[in-house]
Amino acid sequence: MTQEELLPLVLKKDDKAFTVLYDMYSKNLYGIIYNLIRDHEESEDVLQEVFVKIWKNIESYNESKGRFFTWILNIARNTAIDKLRSKGFNNNQKNLSADNFVHLLDDSNKLSNMIDTIGIQEFVKKLKPKCIKIINLLFFKGYTQQEASEELEIPLGTVKTQNRNCINDLRTFLQV
Repeated sequence: MTQEELLPLVLKKDDKAFTVLYDMYSKNLYGIIYNLIRDHEESEDVLQEVFVKIWKNIESYNESKGRFFTWILNIARNTAIDKLRSKGFNNNQKNLSADNFVHLLDDSNKLSNMIDTIGIQEFVKKLKPKCIKIINLLFFKGYTQQEASEELEIPLGTVKTQNRNCINDLRTFLQV
């Protein structure tokens, strides 16, 4: 079944169409969610929540505003971000048993070594302090530009400009 055939059926709240919709898009949406949350069980819960939102809000999809996949992708991304920012999720992350982190002691050294083997840290250290802060937030800590703007207490436009300039400086160091 094509997306064009599927959408009218989903709009009519056809159960079989919803199953097809899930089969078509669940793996892609799960991948987006998992990349943000980094926990399989939580990602599965968010995926379920995403499909409930799609089901309940399908009437709000407007084909003239964009592709259907983009619409559901934004629902998945926003739901995952909401989950990350929720108090319950943050508290669960804080209350994890130390047994869950034993493997990280070895892995953290491996990660540092991997980053060092490609030499990125050394090049980033050569940048201006403001560039180091921005690159650490945006690329190593996964902040959005808006979040970096709030963290650094500078305008969003400044973050975007400085990020672009810092990447250009990094390219110069790397001679790329």
